[in-house]
Amino acid sequence: MSLAPGLYLVATPIGNLEDITLRALRILREADRIACEDTRQTQKLLNHFEIRTPTVSYHMHNEGSRTEELLAQLKDGARIAVVSDAGTPGIADPGGQIATAAIAAGIDVFPIPGANAAISGLIASGLSTERFTFHGFLPAKAGQRKTALEELLRDGTTHIFYEAPHRIVDTLADIEAVFGPTQHVVVARELTKLHEEFLRGLTSELRSQLAERASVRGEIVLMLAPTKPESTSAEKRSSIATEVATLMKAEALSEKDALKRVARERGIGKSEAYRELQREQNRLR
Repeated sequence: MSLAPGLYLVATPIGNLEDITLRALRILREADRIACEDTRQTQKLLNHFEIRTPTVSYHMHNEGSRTEELLAQLKDGARIAVVSDAGTPGIADPGGQIATAAIAAGIDVFPIPGANAAISGLIASGLSTERFTFHGFLPAKAGQRKTALEELLRDGTTHIFYEAPHRIVDTLADIEAVFGPTQHVVVARELTKLHEEFLRGLTSELRSQLAERASVRGEIVLMLAPTKPESTSAEKRSSIATEVATLMKAEALSEKDALKRVARERGIGKSEAYRELQREQNRLR
């Protein structure tokens, strides 16, 4: 059966070449063109499996213009495969924009499943897989990173991040500052590769362990499942409005910053805390 016209989002190995699927190989061979995040990186994969399909670059810096070019070819009946350097296109990698454009143009889009670092890390993490949220990369700047961590729901949902090896120790320090040294975390490094490693334990312990290394290498998946801290009887009795007012007076915080602090300490989202604050204020009017 010949390959049908359309866009094929093809997952490729994240480290172990044996993780390529037979279907992925067939599509890469039969496609008219392969759009690659980095043509040099993809060429290594294609050479290994003796695939001669022409390639073209498709990355974050040319995604807009290249989408238009590839879309025109798709409208003419082309069969185009999209791959990232490793893993599943569109997941913290290029691919989403052309998929959206193709769907809007009425072109068939075919997902070709395969390796994904986030899911691979999750299923071997030991954390709950019932509810999870993938966030991509945390902000590189410390202040923005802390803010992002503070906004995580503390309801047992497993949160998954990608992190750069040179930032992992600082990120663990931020997690310790936000959630405390006893927060359980999982660091999955170099998944599917020769030096694959899972570190599971308290944030403080893993931070110390990694800080002692001369260097940390390899791509990292970071996972944690924060839980809501037990409220004291005083916290249960006090209203959000009272706590916000107290913080504003005691620490000279703005209402926004005080509300963010209260939401974090109660283990609820900022929007939920804001709605409750509005309800309480309306009752007092």
